[in-house]
Amino acid sequence: MLGTVLLLLALAKTACPSPASVASRRAEALKKLLEVFGMEDPPAPPAHFKQPPQYMVDLFNTVANADGVTKNPDILEGNTVRSFLDKTHSEEMRFLFVLSSVAKNEKILTAELHLFRLWPRVTDGPKRHHFCQVSVYQVLEKDKPDTPGGKKLLAARLVSLQTSGWEVFAITPAVRDWTEDESSNQGLLVTVQGLGGSPLDPPPLQFASGRGHHESKKPMLVLFTDDGRRGASLPTAGFPDLKPQAPNLPANMPVPKLGRSRSTRSLDRLQPCQRHPLSVDFEEIGWSGWIISPRGYNAFHCKGSCPFPLGQNMRPTNHATVQSIINALKLSEGVSSPCCVPDKLYSINLLYFDDDENVVLKQYDDMVAGSCGCH
Repeated sequence: MLGTVLLLLALAKTACPSPASVASRRAEALKKLLEVFGMEDPPAPPAHFKQPPQYMVDLFNTVANADGVTKNPDILEGNTVRSFLDKTHSEEMRFLFVLSSVAKNEKILTAELHLFRLWPRVTDGPKRHHFCQVSVYQVLEKDKPDTPGGKKLLAARLVSLQTSGWEVFAITPAVRDWTEDESSNQGLLVTVQGLGGSPLDPPPLQFASGRGHHESKKPMLVLFTDDGRRGASLPTAGFPDLKPQAPNLPANMPVPKLGRSRSTRSLDRLQPCQRHPLSVDFEEIGWSGWIISPRGYNAFHCKGSCPFPLGQNMRPTNHATVQSIINALKLSEGVSSPCCVPDKLYSINLLYFDDDENVVLKQYDDMVAGSCGCH
């Protein structure tokens, strides 16, 4: 499907059709490309410059190279990671995350509350302890969270009073409740107590809130989900070698243009099956406003002939070898020679802003031709 989309984009750039036809083809091509990325419409870019959470940037760099190609398909749990910033902007330790952008077909695998631990207050009493107890509750009754039935414990642990930094709490059950019934989302409550649950006034430990602290330290909910769009058509691998497949193919070879001469097309058929560059530039197609990384990637494409006899360098399947023999010996009518196609595909990752200006990391399978063979 991706090959069809890229062909439509190439057709839209030719000089022959009328302006209306070019615009129509381009719109059709972009719509098809959005379908590849599981979207109906492109998200609107943020109204103002917005820095993505460093956690999401670091996660992208962990799972993908600079072109977005997956380093290891087993790093991520599922194929989507969504981040949400707190909407309460309160100094109190109450947090609310709006999950309306989570699709109904997404399976919630893991949900994490990320809180930035500030340097502890200097007090005489609690400082004799090195730890305090932090508890995270799902609020069941918005106006009465401190009543016996007003909240449900999700996570609790001892937290050091000696350092600052991020604390991560697993809150998966609450988020599953919220995605099944949006009205049940009354937010989260975090409490800080002494060892054994003794009250501390004032609490020696504080977390950065959505108001009055730097954007990079704001409370954040991170969801690991799977949207069911997993490709399994061809073998995949870990970090791929994205250099041209054939040693005699220049690394900077330009993408072939349409409307070439007959002699050039004939020459292509004489070239052995090999992989060629195929650039996808998100800025050129008008998507750079909402895609954070990568700015584009090399999809590669397969081109060339599969002449008899097929050598192992053409990576033929047994079926392709038999078909090549039948074609060469004219043992059956209407049997063509094998085709040069991708025999290994890699996934890519996009880091982007959704319609609610939340940052999403999504992995898309079968997006880069890793190698070519005769099939």
